[in-house]
Amino acid sequence: MFLLLKYTLLYAIVLMLVALGGMFSERSGVINIALEGIMAIGGLAGVLFLVIFQGTMPAGAVVVLSIVISGVAGMIYALLLGFSAITLKADQTIGGTALNMLATAAAIVIVKSYNNSLPTSNGASSAKLTYSNADFIYNAGPLTYNIFLIIGIILLIISYVFLFKTKYGLRLRACGEHPQAADSVGINVYQWRYIGVMISGFLGGLGGFAYIVPSVSTWNFEVGVTGFGFLALAVMIFGQWKPFRIAGAAVFFAIFKSLANIADATFLSNLHLSKNIYDMMPFIASMIILAFTSKNSQAPKAEGIPYDKGAR
Repeated sequence: MFLLLKYTLLYAIVLMLVALGGMFSERSGVINIALEGIMAIGGLAGVLFLVIFQGTMPAGAVVVLSIVISGVAGMIYALLLGFSAITLKADQTIGGTALNMLATAAAIVIVKSYNNSLPTSNGASSAKLTYSNADFIYNAGPLTYNIFLIIGIILLIISYVFLFKTKYGLRLRACGEHPQAADSVGINVYQWRYIGVMISGFLGGLGGFAYIVPSVSTWNFEVGVTGFGFLALAVMIFGQWKPFRIAGAAVFFAIFKSLANIADATFLSNLHLSKNIYDMMPFIASMIILAFTSKNSQAPKAEGIPYDKGAR
């Protein structure tokens, strides 16, 4: 039971953070298909910082800075989507797909270049990075959790308050629902869409770091983030672009994802199913659920539609 809870919390926080990022982008009117790539870039930046500075700085400083750097890296990468979708008014789905492809390739090149620059040739051609994640993980009796659980809960509350209890959240939502009306009352639609994309990038990059670091101490960037960015999109849609519903959807999908990690240690081992089947379960569940619920989804009305100030 504790093993299931451990992995469910681990995956749920990642899915929630990334899905919240997608929510902010789409609430502003920009479809963020690039979450997978943003996760990879954010995770890469955070892990590289860990590898380079771990042991040379106080542990607390390394933890805080690596978390911030992962978010900032995701934000910077998301600006490429913002420039393409908002400034150039390019197709947002194609732009996001291209960024996903670029991210994994760039991560592999950067990691291999870093390994080749080391004085030893050990692992020089590898796209793997090794680090210690001990400072990110805590124990509460028999339960193991990580620092991202605390960060995720705080960001969930902040997201709800910002989006639904402040004038700034209202402005951002207005840009995704009726940008012409928002512009008519003096709201800068381009600016708020960039803000939405940047918040999305920060949360996506942080989610990528939260996915990589707490679970393992060596990561192969050739596998990227194994489809978690796309699964987060399903979580966002199932959660109806609302923070607390997204949190509930993240827990639901995380339970399915956790089965692959606990199958051998539970009664599920008696079924003699391949681990690959359990790995596929959250994606199969997402397709089935979205097939039945997509008709009732209430997406922001202007998402995916480039805003042209002169077309009012």
